[in-house]
Amino acid sequence: MKLSALVCAHNDEARLADCLRGLSFCDEIVVVADRCTDRTQEIARQFDARIIDGIFPLESQRKAAGAAACVGEWILEIEPDERVDGKLAYEVRAAIHGRPSGDWFDIPVDNYVGETLVRRGWGAGLGEAISPRLFRQRLKRWKARRVAPDVVMDGRYAGALETPIVRHAAADVGKLFASLDSLAVLSAQDRADAGDAGRLGRDVLSGLSRFWASYVWRQGLREGELGFLVALLSAAEAVLSGVRARELMRARTAMTATAPVAANETAPLGIAARR
Repeated sequence: MKLSALVCAHNDEARLADCLRGLSFCDEIVVVADRCTDRTQEIARQFDARIIDGIFPLESQRKAAGAAACVGEWILEIEPDERVDGKLAYEVRAAIHGRPSGDWFDIPVDNYVGETLVRRGWGAGLGEAISPRLFRQRLKRWKARRVAPDVVMDGRYAGALETPIVRHAAADVGKLFASLDSLAVLSAQDRADAGDAGRLGRDVLSGLSRFWASYVWRQGLREGELGFLVALLSAAEAVLSGVRARELMRARTAMTATAPVAANETAPLGIAARR
């Protein structure tokens, strides 16, 4: 029973080698190199990975392209800022070879800000505490989004593994704020594409709801000041992405008044698989 590791990367030369090094227990590694201009492909080749080059405006497109290229019966989905240690590797192998009663497993995620582990409170695209990362071929689908796409799992749930994936969410608090900015830009484009400009009042209410969900329901309050910060950033993303979405829609309206409509920019282009 073969196991494929799937890693989607965009200019991740600084962290890709450490990520791929922990995936040597898999039967193959597939790296989706999305518009990479650094040494991402070169590093992937050093680990004998199959490389899928392409232009994928949506994160859902790159993940779907990578999953389709995997030949293993099971797929382990890992991000470039995540690490799989020996204990998790053993548990993954045991899970898929032990006659599982289902078709996909959740795996917990330990998120670190610098050297500090922040277990609780993650959401709104900033991170997740647990996720369906181990699944049979063709059983995971990603909804069309540029960032943090919702997923649909077919088949039967097989349970959750115990050993977490280790994720380096940010090197420090400043990098966490930078992640928020990037997230809000991409989320704003998704909202503008959907015609979901919204209003400031609705965004503020959404932000308050997110803060409560992160700080109280997902127990970020147990993580001290970093838990409060994660909840605050989750709330801020709702407001910031709304402001930017409305700004983007106004700009698009002004452009269409003076120029022809551009071709659909969401279609994946130039996809090529190689080693």
